[in-house]
Amino acid sequence: MRSNDVYKRAFNDCLSHIEQLSVGEEIGAEASLARSLSVSRTTVRSVLETLEERRIIADDGRSRRIVRLPIPNDFFPEAETQSVHALIERRFMDFVLEENILPGQQVNALELSRRFSVSPSAIREYLRDFSECGLIERRPSGSWIFVGFDRDFAQELCDVRQIFELESARRFVNFADDDAVWGQLNAIERAHLWLLEDYDARHVEFPHVDNSLHSLINSASKNRFINRFDNLRCLIFHCHYSWNKVDEKERNFVAIHEHLRYIAALRSRDKRAIEDAAIFHLGTARQTLLASLDRRHSRHGEKVEHTPGLSVC
Repeated sequence: MRSNDVYKRAFNDCLSHIEQLSVGEEIGAEASLARSLSVSRTTVRSVLETLEERRIIADDGRSRRIVRLPIPNDFFPEAETQSVHALIERRFMDFVLEENILPGQQVNALELSRRFSVSPSAIREYLRDFSECGLIERRPSGSWIFVGFDRDFAQELCDVRQIFELESARRFVNFADDDAVWGQLNAIERAHLWLLEDYDARHVEFPHVDNSLHSLINSASKNRFINRFDNLRCLIFHCHYSWNKVDEKERNFVAIHEHLRYIAALRSRDKRAIEDAAIFHLGTARQTLLASLDRRHSRHGEKVEHTPGLSVC
């Protein structure tokens, strides 16, 4: 087993898979579970052993069947299922939102390592990823400066995002009924509905729910380059949420309903419906990102140059 977080993530994904089944049903063969959970059979065996210990499944010698459905306490906390890189990513996004990081502002790697409870080397590695894109620069003194991005950068980001996310979303057409992705998608849908139940109080949680959906979609590609790009997308749009508070509640309310349409399309496995929902939502995201940049530049007295980008329609 590669690491404890891999095991715990696989365990939670397996619980999500079980939630889609009924008591008495077979959970599936080890090989099938390994494929759907994207882990080794060794990890799957460890997951199955724990499921038996917790009396969620039972092995009668011929097959493993579900004895009871999972309850919330069966799941490992999300923080325990994340790799160090994923943990830094999430906390860095929170940092960007909470501190309202602006271009020209210094980012102290040592302070972040203490704040995130990770090693300074892990922080430096994370920051180096973004320095390659020009978002963060390392000064000769060793300090890091957040450079930010302009309209051209945002247009290019949205162009590439559409290519990658459409390719990833199309993968949902071929996912098997018992794939763990459906349980994850259902959990994300429930998170959206939870936001709507008390939207006035909960709308500030939207950035994390937004990121969970798009990260799940992009992870479907199982492409390391798309996954790496997703980290950049996540940072840019978190900056956007931080900078653009104008009509925030209204924009996020619209986005939630676009997400629910997107989720329904993914679940339908209808390729045309998926493409339509994806293109429509990505078009809205492009417009709001560019609008937030225009407002920020206007506030700082900068000239806003409108460079035509690829159409999203």
